[in-house]
Amino acid sequence: MNNKEFIADLAQRAGYTQADTQKMVTALVEEMGERFENGDSVQVTNFGTFEVKKRLERIVTNPATQQRMLVPPKLVLNFKPAALLKETLKNS
Repeated sequence: MNNKEFIADLAQRAGYTQADTQKMVTALVEEMGERFENGDSVQVTNFGTFEVKKRLERIVTNPATQQRMLVPPKLVLNFKPAALLKETLKNS
């Protein structure tokens, strides 16, 4: 499902126009992005929790050349599904 199909389906379910639905989804994504930049987590009830985690620096080895390289630390987005979502996916 691409963005256009998602917006159309969501608009139909919610009873809004596609333009209004697109604005709401865009606002939601922008707000979540701002929260992640601040290091906050975002919890969506019955869906899960999105949080920013710091990956530590580590040493990796190139398998072709056996050269060791240092990978710097970075921030990654992590998702932990809610128990209800896990159970629903498990049973389907």
